[in-house]
Amino acid sequence: MFKLKRVSTFSFRGQLNVFRVMILIILVLLVILVVGTVYAFARPSGSGPVLRFGSTKAFDRQESGDALVYDGAGIFAGIGRLRIPLVNSSTLILSIAFPYPPDDRAFTEELAAKIGDFRAIASDYFSSLAAERLSVLDEDAAKAEILRRYNAILRLGKISTLYFNDLMIID
Repeated sequence: MFKLKRVSTFSFRGQLNVFRVMILIILVLLVILVVGTVYAFARPSGSGPVLRFGSTKAFDRQESGDALVYDGAGIFAGIGRLRIPLVNSSTLILSIAFPYPPDDRAFTEELAAKIGDFRAIASDYFSSLAAERLSVLDEDAAKAEILRRYNAILRLGKISTLYFNDLMIID
């Protein structure tokens, strides 16, 4: 009585090709993952990195990630860039770095633990100053005062010198 006629305008051929490509990509990624894992276990334990991106001969990253080694002396730059609001609604941009002995693991860990305190000390010192006063700031006196405050909170070592990088005032 009724004859059903099946009419299909939908093709699975395009979807099948997409599915095959996705399976191929997944298989390639799995092979890369397995080969990389086997290679990592087969390498000697003290070997250096296989690939190095963005490094130069003068600077190498230490294990802590916050230290840069330059000719055997470490430069601690873990404080980062500070954006300090000033009294007259200007902003001071400042980066602070200092040398430290990278082979002293305990002192390095103390420095890493005190990053928040270092940032707060520098912010407290500069935030009470107006931009006009900062333009005639005695940089050596400011470094000496911040250095004194930093050393007051350190127990396992002392900092000898501070470097101000990116000292800018934005109105």
